[in-house]
Amino acid sequence: MAKTIAEKILEAHVIDDRQRVEPGEIVRARVDLCLLNDINGPGAFRHFENMKIDRVASPDKLALVVDHFAPAPNAAGARLGVSMRKFAEEKGIRHFWDLGKGGIEHTLIPEEGLIGPGDIIVGGDSHTTTAGAFGAFGTGMSWAGIAAILALDETWFRVPASMRFYIYGEKPRFVTGKDVILKIMQDISASGALYKSMEFGGPGIGQLNMDERMAICNMALEAGAKTGIVEPDAATEVWAKEYCKRPYTVVSADPGADYESRHDVDFSVMRPMVAKPYSPDNVVAVEEIKGVHVDQVYMGNCANGTLTDLRQIASVLKGRTIAHGTRAIIVPATQKVYLQAMAEGLIEQFITAGAAVTTPTCGACFGGHNGALDDGEVAVATINRNFKGRAGHAGAQAYLSNSYVAAAAAVAGEIIDPAKL
Repeated sequence: MAKTIAEKILEAHVIDDRQRVEPGEIVRARVDLCLLNDINGPGAFRHFENMKIDRVASPDKLALVVDHFAPAPNAAGARLGVSMRKFAEEKGIRHFWDLGKGGIEHTLIPEEGLIGPGDIIVGGDSHTTTAGAFGAFGTGMSWAGIAAILALDETWFRVPASMRFYIYGEKPRFVTGKDVILKIMQDISASGALYKSMEFGGPGIGQLNMDERMAICNMALEAGAKTGIVEPDAATEVWAKEYCKRPYTVVSADPGADYESRHDVDFSVMRPMVAKPYSPDNVVAVEEIKGVHVDQVYMGNCANGTLTDLRQIASVLKGRTIAHGTRAIIVPATQKVYLQAMAEGLIEQFITAGAAVTTPTCGACFGGHNGALDDGEVAVATINRNFKGRAGHAGAQAYLSNSYVAAAAAVAGEIIDPAKL
């Protein structure tokens, strides 16, 4: 039977090869990496301790990253960091990154070569789907489910049905991977891929680098997907050869694979897209909401704080300054990205333009710290969610966009098509 990418990856990881890997079936499988941060890690640790098990079954398959309350904004946040450090030391977890040593987990882990094509990556954070940019099956999981993996080195999956997104056409200027997923969100809604595998392919994918593919898979979760996977191509293999620290398997769909639905995305007619409050699927083209005043612009997050994003921001800010009455915050996703941006002169350019540049952190993305909004404030942000209360006060409003659009808004003080600058 011809299979999709998700089905083939699951099939390669099942514990009993007699299990049928077909949509709707339940399979037991091993995973290649389990990823926890300082919000979901301590909860998983409590479940693990309640199992009365002393050791993690496969400690080298666990990666711990302090990135949400980093730096800790209060005593409660500090306590979460303490829990992470204690667990890493007691259980012998060598893949541990603390404040100042790593960055935001979903960007950091591929940068460190801990995932590769054909892998299964699970995490306590729902945006573990980001791993699909590299041809892997990435998905979020409950604290209890993670604890079971720590104890048993296995888990179960209900095999998802798959949706195929065929991307073609010539990509216009200022259109990025973020716009691809925003356009898809507009088309299928926030529940349009519920528990599905969203698989992205076609000749248009070759116009997106690995950073931009991360933005697509990161927000697959916002359509309800179990996972989002970019079909591997030459760029995937080049990346894997440079970064992967262990063997990997490039997995493509079989000819004639059975997809539940098929969708076409034509790059050539696309525009920069913006998601209005209060849902990631409330999407319009940027020119439809031009002129909306912006109090703050936040540029960064796990999939849009990459070096590609920082270069896009710099191309807009060059020779310009942040508008009076508007604040701009720029967050490199990892320490390595930060250092490379410094070497290229980008950080100096951002500061000269009047932007604040902060340490890698998820703080403002979930409205926790380092840029939360007050009642009535409006922001443009390159994050993945804009639900009521997500960016701080429930009365604040966040518009989601790519980095070009966000940087243009910072310069103009209002939402504007970057081409108009």
